[in-house]
Amino acid sequence: MIPCSAPSADDDLSDLIARSRAGDQMACAALYQRFVRPIYRLAYGILLNEQDAEEVVQDSFVYAFQHLDVYDPTRSAFRTWLYTITMSRCRNKRRRKWLPIINLADVAEWLPGFEPLPERAAEQQSLRETVLAALRKLSPKLREAVVLRYFDGLTYREMAEVLGCPQKTVESRVRLAHEALYRLLEGQHEGLPLEALSHDGACR
Repeated sequence: MIPCSAPSADDDLSDLIARSRAGDQMACAALYQRFVRPIYRLAYGILLNEQDAEEVVQDSFVYAFQHLDVYDPTRSAFRTWLYTITMSRCRNKRRRKWLPIINLADVAEWLPGFEPLPERAAEQQSLRETVLAALRKLSPKLREAVVLRYFDGLTYREMAEVLGCPQKTVESRVRLAHEALYRLLEGQHEGLPLEALSHDGACR
């Protein structure tokens, strides 16, 4: 599993980027530790395969560090730039292979409201597998929208930038994903918070 750390404040982000551009390996390591968890979460959410996600994360960071000189903070946030790189590599990976069926239980922390309880471990695992099995059935474009919106909390404007499409298209994909997930999950498992699929209260 890729190491991760809690995200820190971005007040020193510009300095870290500048130092990384100058070849400071400690600054590169700090950038990696700051962003590796959300980048891995994005890659796994899209590919639903641990090995593929880890390969995409490594490829994305290698590319990012090699091309820091072309990053323009006036055009996009650094996180958005990394997400765009990662999304491109996820799509390439997805096109190159047929993804196998995998164990889905190791991403519980990415699903808000699904806190595992020791005395209900089997039931919680079943619930998690039900939800992520439903995600597998979404089209790639709808799954991308779900992952960016709810796993990582991007605004519609940020999503449009990462996905390279109009904001209205992004909003439509989220709405269609809501409807598809509701149909897939309705009646399958007691305790599934389907009311969460009926609205989208996050910032635009």
